[in-house]
Amino acid sequence: MANHESAVKRNRQTQRRTAVNRSRESRIRTFVKKVETAIASGDKEQARAALAAAQPEMQRGAMKGLLHKNTVARKLSRLSARVKAL
Repeated sequence: MANHESAVKRNRQTQRRTAVNRSRESRIRTFVKKVETAIASGDKEQARAALAAAQPEMQRGAMKGLLHKNTVARKLSRLSARVKAL
C-alpha cells in the first residue's frame, strides 16, 4: 500500500491509464477479429472495408504507445496481403 502522497497519486494515474489501455487494446482486437472473420468467410469487399476500419485503430494504438509501430506495420501488412489474396 502506498504511503506517500506522490505514490498514492501514481497509483491513481496507473489505474486510469490501465483502464484506458485495456479498452483501447480490446477495441483493436475487435477490429482485427472483424477482418479475420471477413477473410474466413471469403467476402473480399467486406474484408476490405473491415481492414479500412481497423487500420486507423491500430495506428492510433501505436501512436499512443500501446503497441510498437513496427508491430502494427507488420500486422497490417500481413492482414492486407491476406485480403489482397482473396
